[in-house]
Amino acid sequence: MKTDKYILGIETSCDETAAAIVENGKDIISNVVASQIDSHKRFGGVVPEVASRHHVEQITVVLEEAFEQANMTWEKIDAIAVTEGPGLVGALLVGVNAGKALAFAKQKPLIGVHHIAGHIYANRFEREFEFPLLALIVSGGHTELVLMNGHGSYELVGETRDDAAGEAYDKVARMLELPYPGGPQIDQLAAEGEESIDFPKAWLENDSFDFSFSGLKSSVINTIHNASQRGESLSKEDIAASFQSSVVDVLTTKTWKAAQKYGAQQVIVAGGVAANQGLRKALAAKFGDTNIPLLIPSLNLCTDNAAMIAAAGFITYKQGKRSGWDLNANPSLMLN
Repeated sequence: MKTDKYILGIETSCDETAAAIVENGKDIISNVVASQIDSHKRFGGVVPEVASRHHVEQITVVLEEAFEQANMTWEKIDAIAVTEGPGLVGALLVGVNAGKALAFAKQKPLIGVHHIAGHIYANRFEREFEFPLLALIVSGGHTELVLMNGHGSYELVGETRDDAAGEAYDKVARMLELPYPGGPQIDQLAAEGEESIDFPKAWLENDSFDFSFSGLKSSVINTIHNASQRGESLSKEDIAASFQSSVVDVLTTKTWKAAQKYGAQQVIVAGGVAANQGLRKALAAKFGDTNIPLLIPSLNLCTDNAAMIAAAGFITYKQGKRSGWDLNANPSLMLN
């Protein structure tokens, strides 16, 4: 009797076209990503129409390469998992329609996956989950604290009230005239600078685990503008270090407090900003001497990929849930 389960994952929510095959939700057999960074650099950010066209061009290529790397045939695939949202609607439609067409043609179960659930389950490639678990999600569009009491169970306990952390990074990077993508550039500059500028930290109410980075972003922009009007030159390294310190301190402190309040047996970090070295070091220092294990994915699993979608899809598959032929792109899909 067959016990191993192989899930084909498809991810096209933003500017990476990806396909992967994962065994039992924990072992990556293949993981192919076609990045569009070079195409969007000249625009200073992701252009939805350009992203969609690239997905159309690349989806067949990455699917074929995923099977080639895995040295597998369709007969071994048990189900197809595809990102249904959130994300750019045109980009999502490419992956959803590819997944539906393949599921129909190959007579395989179809599973719609939430993009953030995928980022969470990227951690399961490193270590098995222990519940209750607290997930800190940090990306260009999301900054959230999610409590999980079991597989596929998500309770939102904190979220951003305005700009997400990654969004604030991108906007500050543009003010500093840094190349796209700006987040990694700020992280690199921060390591070379000093925390010499007192930027604000939004703690909000005493019992709140919500986040707010709009005020910090505005403070950085005003500081740069005011210095320019006075004819002064500020160190980009010091601005980056001071800005990143404010972001990281709030993220780390609120995650620590939420982990204590909810009795987390494990804390995981998910999303593209999980690759930020300043954040990784601060969280490791905060949780290093505690009895709460901290999981942060390998750098190649922090950014968008299809292995994470297959991993989350495996859980849905094991729970007996399936998507119908009416599955559609949902750019505002809620995690819970």
